[in-house]
Amino acid sequence: MTSSDTALAATRAAVILPWERPERQDEARAAEARLEEAVGLAASIGLIVVRQAVLLIRARRPATLLGTGQVESLAEAVREDKVTVVVMDARLSPGQQRNLEKALGCKVIDRTGLILDIFGARAATREGTLQVELAHLEYQRSRLVRLWTHLERQRGGFGFLGGPGETQIEADRRMIGDRIVRLKKELEQVRRTRGLHRQARKRVPFPVVALVGYTNAGKSTLFNTLTGAAVHAQDQLFATLDPTMRGLRLPSGRRVILSDTVGFISELPTELVAAFRATLEEVAEADIILHVRDVAHPDTVAQRADVVGVLDGMARDGMLGTDWPSRTIEVLNKADLLGGVDQVPTRAGTVAISAITGQGLPALLDAIDARLTAAMEVARYVLPVTAGSALAWLYEHGEVIDRHDGDEDVSLQVRLLGADRGRFEVQFAEQLRA
Repeated sequence: MTSSDTALAATRAAVILPWERPERQDEARAAEARLEEAVGLAASIGLIVVRQAVLLIRARRPATLLGTGQVESLAEAVREDKVTVVVMDARLSPGQQRNLEKALGCKVIDRTGLILDIFGARAATREGTLQVELAHLEYQRSRLVRLWTHLERQRGGFGFLGGPGETQIEADRRMIGDRIVRLKKELEQVRRTRGLHRQARKRVPFPVVALVGYTNAGKSTLFNTLTGAAVHAQDQLFATLDPTMRGLRLPSGRRVILSDTVGFISELPTELVAAFRATLEEVAEADIILHVRDVAHPDTVAQRADVVGVLDGMARDGMLGTDWPSRTIEVLNKADLLGGVDQVPTRAGTVAISAITGQGLPALLDAIDARLTAAMEVARYVLPVTAGSALAWLYEHGEVIDRHDGDEDVSLQVRLLGADRGRFEVQFAEQLRA
């Protein structure tokens, strides 16, 4: 983050949700839920929310989004509450942002800017930092008039730096463009490195189980409970950014790699989706997808739709196989808030759990086992008794369902994932007998 972003922390804020005038009661409830989420987003980076409101709008004003009277009332409230930053839970154009800042006399950030600030505060690894910086640059390139005063000033007249007629904004925009090009090259290298890591996992392959879901659904808590890892988990939106992986042994004895990933959110900025493509690729590589839902949240149905929408978009872009629904288990988390797993209605492909209490976790592990088993193929191999490494490989990565030992040969019937079967037959081709 920039120093100006860091300065947002511990400042007094107002969170405002511009909302089209609701025609039904359920739309009014949806507005309150959306406002509550926005307040949580603001609080997650340390903003002290001293005022929050839903402002009903009849028509979106090109200059300020809000109506003239609403802007004047909001300006008075800003002065009264000594607010230093107003969070508008909507997408503002650069002109609307500048006009509102002038009218309100304080800094204004929109939903996209807020989410980018959150990601900047959470990113911990090299990859995460690069992704956040790229997202910021893509977003702020059109907001150069005020936000990029910290960039090196262009004086002109120094050869490649440009002539005296070049404006400051043009210079800053070119500098940002150059930095974006460099960042994309660095990120491409990160993706290649991640690809090498995936190739390494395929050489010693274990199925990958990826946790996805709406932010704050409890993915990291579930990850910690299942693996005993110390991944950052707290009641805070976007608590996890960089994917974390740990090994996990299922009841059947087979091992899997569990991957915790960043949470999704409604109206996720397009700049963010593109910048975090490498993170989302972990989901694309998964054999099983666990869609973790906060089943106790009043907006849980809409949250599910947001996550499914992102995954569908990934499938359309070729990042995720179109068969992803068949590889997905819906995990209905926070059942403890509804009286336990028995009080949560389930259907085929769903499991009710509480990551906090551990209730329902054995059923979840069994479901993962069953889903992996359903995706497996049965193969029969004949190996020499001396092929100890090949035999060990099959026991480690598959399920031996029948075995006959002869004087010179061992005949096995094994259940394997299709990808593992291919790897085995390539790796141990010379030892296989007809």
